[in-house]
Amino acid sequence: MDNPGYIALSRLVTQNRATAVLAHNIANAETPGFRASRAVFTEHLERQRGSRPVPGAESVHFSQDRATWRDDSPGPVQTTGNPLDIAISGEGLFAVETPRGERYTRGGRFSLGPEGTIIDMEGNALLDTEGNPLRVAATDTRLTIRGDGTLSSENGDIGRIRVVRFAEPQRLQAEGNRLLAAGNGQAPEAIERPALVQGALEGSNVRPVSELTRLTAEMREFQFMAQFAEKEGERLSGAVERILRKRG
Repeated sequence: MDNPGYIALSRLVTQNRATAVLAHNIANAETPGFRASRAVFTEHLERQRGSRPVPGAESVHFSQDRATWRDDSPGPVQTTGNPLDIAISGEGLFAVETPRGERYTRGGRFSLGPEGTIIDMEGNALLDTEGNPLRVAATDTRLTIRGDGTLSSENGDIGRIRVVRFAEPQRLQAEGNRLLAAGNGQAPEAIERPALVQGALEGSNVRPVSELTRLTAEMREFQFMAQFAEKEGERLSGAVERILRKRG
């Protein structure tokens, strides 16, 4: 395969990656607290070797998959009336306890689990400011969550919800559709006065129509490059056949 073929192949790889990212966004358009991802691509320049370059064509440009970044713009907040649905107004992440350690999420759909533990949709315990799972007693029937995260009932204060921020949120590593891991030695910073809204839920920040438009454009680009690669293959096959006929 010559340079045009390798360039087309690099483009196909990056286009496949772009469509996969967009498809993942669309699949999570209804996931509470989900943040859309965006693929980042660059040009990789390589000097031609083994041949004398023509003027104006001294380097070969390949597409390169560099990274994926999260769109941290807030999602729409919808009132649900469920006392254990909690939305964060502004920055911050809830801290939950998982089998892999402490993880972080914007998904605020919680419920009561075994022994009165407040858990997320995957069964992970919501943590308080001391790093302990929040639990309510059987006699705590009217739960109230104040804006600063204080959880209380008719029997008094129960605890305060742990809400944190990170200095470099883009370095957080996604685990599944809702959870984030600190990674890279980052330490969470507690937000002393978070702005929580009880009985409300932050939705995904994915805009399905925009994502479908992007996905259609990326698929067309993929089809174009696939056709180009096919034509390039036919050109090379034809060139080889002509060379063999002349030698024969």
